[in-house]
Amino acid sequence: MVEFETIKAEKKDYGRNNFIEVARKKAVTEDGESQFISVSKGYYLPDGTERFKKSIPIPDEPEMREFVADLIKNL
Repeated sequence: MVEFETIKAEKKDYGRNNFIEVARKKAVTEDGESQFISVSKGYYLPDGTERFKKSIPIPDEPEMREFVADLIKNL
């Protein structure tokens, strides 16, 4: 069984009802734990509750973070 913990998250609203969240998360299993970066897209329900549609995990390795950041900046 895997448990996920959010260490830190930043969210930016866009459009009428949408948001993007970038978070540092931790996956905890019987074998140990590992951290990763999660980029998630979501929306708000009429009562203000957040719902997530999709998420992309990025390994918490310096070269992977730099690779993704450079691609986004240069597209």
